[in-house]
Amino acid sequence: MATTTGTDELTATTGADPDEAALAARLRLAVTRLHRRLRQQADAGLTPSQASALAGVEQLGSPTLGALAEREAVRPPSMTRIVGALEDMGHVTRVVDASDRRSVRITITPSGEDVLRHIRSLKNAFLAERVAALDPTERDALGDLTALLERLVDGDDG
Repeated sequence: MATTTGTDELTATTGADPDEAALAARLRLAVTRLHRRLRQQADAGLTPSQASALAGVEQLGSPTLGALAEREAVRPPSMTRIVGALEDMGHVTRVVDASDRRSVRITITPSGEDVLRHIRSLKNAFLAERVAALDPTERDALGDLTALLERLVDGDDG
């Protein structure tokens, strides 16, 4: 009989304690569902791929198409289409690399910055509304949990 949580497989392959495996499966599901809910809040006329690529351009500064494709884990032709759509919307521009005239870099425009700011404010408002509904003890626990999640993401063992 197959499980939907993957706890049996995790326990069998890693030797993880069944309780830890169950907690890991619950955490994965909760994070996945929260991510999906946050994506649904970001109604800015962009696909999730476009929004992620736009954030990547902002984070990387002025990446090449190849660097952006690598960051987003997509093939270069897919990134070319995504960037083309963002360019058509006025959110990014292509600039010839001054040090290598054969290379093109992608830069975010003020419109792109505005869109990212809007997306982030929608997501933050959604979370703030949910957090405000918690009692003070739950908010404190959420603060502690957030610190633990940051450690998990950063791989900090101490």
